Order: sequence, then C-alpha cells, then structure tokens
Amino acid sequence: MEFFWTKTPKTVKKLLRNFIWEVPNSNNTIYLTFDDGPIPEVTEWVLDILKEENIKATFFCIGDNIQKHPTIYQRILNEGHKTGNHTFNHLNGWSTKTKNYIKNFKLCENEIKKFQILNSKFQTVKLSEVEVTNSKVEFEASENLKIRKSDSQLPTPDFQLFRPPYGKMTLSQSKKIQKLGYKIVMWDVLSYDFKPSITAEKCKENVLKNTTAGSIIVFHDSIKAEKTLRKILPEVIQKLKNKGFQFDVLA
Repeated sequence: MEFFWTKTPKTVKKLLRNFIWEVPNSNNTIYLTFDDGPIPEVTEWVLDILKEENIKATFFCIGDNIQKHPTIYQRILNEGHKTGNHTFNHLNGWSTKTKNYIKNFKLCENEIKKFQILNSKFQTVKLSEVEVTNSKVEFEASENLKIRKSDSQLPTPDFQLFRPPYGKMTLSQSKKIQKLGYKIVMWDVLSYDFKPSITAEKCKENVLKNTTAGSIIVFHDSIKAEKTLRKILPEVIQKLKNKGFQFDVLA
C-alpha cells in the first residue's frame, strides 16, 4: 500500500532541504502544479479553466506525452505557464538504476529543448504538424515553416525544474540531476486526485484545509485523475481566491 502525506511535514522538508517544498512569501501567493500531461483528454480542459480564471500554473510533463501531443505542450507555453521535467516514461526512481533514470530524464529534457529552440526563433508559433525522431526534430508550422536541429545543437533549457514521479528518487539520482543545474521541486500539499479510493470531496478538503501562503499544490492532468479533477478544480480555485490567495508559476 502506497502512502503519501496530504501536507508535507516540516521535519521532512528540513531533512530534504535541498528540494523545493514551498515558496515562502508575504503576499499570499500559491503555486498550482499539474503532473503527468500533456494529454488531450485532460490538459486542454485544465488550460481552459486556467485561462477563464486568469491564473498561471506549472506543468511537470512526461516526455513521451510531449512527443505525442506537441500542440498541447506548445499551448501551455503560449498561454504563459511554465513546464518542468517529469522523466520520459514516468519512472519510479526507487526501482530504477541511476544510469537508466538519468538517461530517461535526459530524453524528456531533449523534448523540452526542441520547443525552446523553436520558440526562441519564432516566438509564438501555432503548430499544425510535428515530426520527431531521436536524431532530429522537424517542426512544420501553419506557414509551412520548417526547422531542423540535431539534439547536440539544442541548448540546455533556461527553465530547469524537475519533479520525480511518485516523489521517489535516490540520493545519487538527485545529486546527478542537481549537478546538471536543475531544481528538484516536490510539494507542500497533495490533492490525492489520482487515488480512486479517495472521494472528490475529500480531495477538495485536502487542498482547501492545508494550503497556506507559499504552498506548492499537486494536481494531475492524467486519465487516472480526470474524474476527480473535473469535479473539484473550478471550485477549489474559486475558494482559494475567496481566501485571498494569488496564483503564480514557479520561477
């Protein structure tokens, strides 16, 4: 049976102080994060809600999903949200050899790099077709614009955040990823939207009861969490606003 804290204890934050658990501030700012996308079934709906509420969030994306759904990933960027690395295949660090874990992490990094080079050259581009291979990337925009770059030519992402799937990684894995210039982002409040045994009402309570200024809150734009997320996200946002909270991206 897996166990997660709804509110991360202070002792854990102190013990693992090299990770980011919250962002203390005096202006009631909080940070919504969404893990496991982008996917068309959920991420686009989340983006619609965020746009309607005029708030920004941070998306920790799976590389395989970025590769499969590039237009959704581009929309995340276009609408002013931030993204972070969540490995290419949603790996559990505790059950994965460090060498394989870092390799998978870098596969996700490469997907993020490809969009950085595209956007640095063409600002906001609406993608109509994307072809990706391991050795090159070809973006076809609506104007039939093409860009080809080998992976070795792509720059390191200028926004380097990583969240380990399941919150699980070894000390060796964390040190290697931090050495590459990444900040490892965990969370202060976990909604439990992914767990079928927990009701939507309880998930909502988890967030509203435990959120304080600086909280990093975890939701999931995934199939597993979709049913609960659709029930609670709009109301949670409204109630957090009513409590005087502001929303921002992790930066």
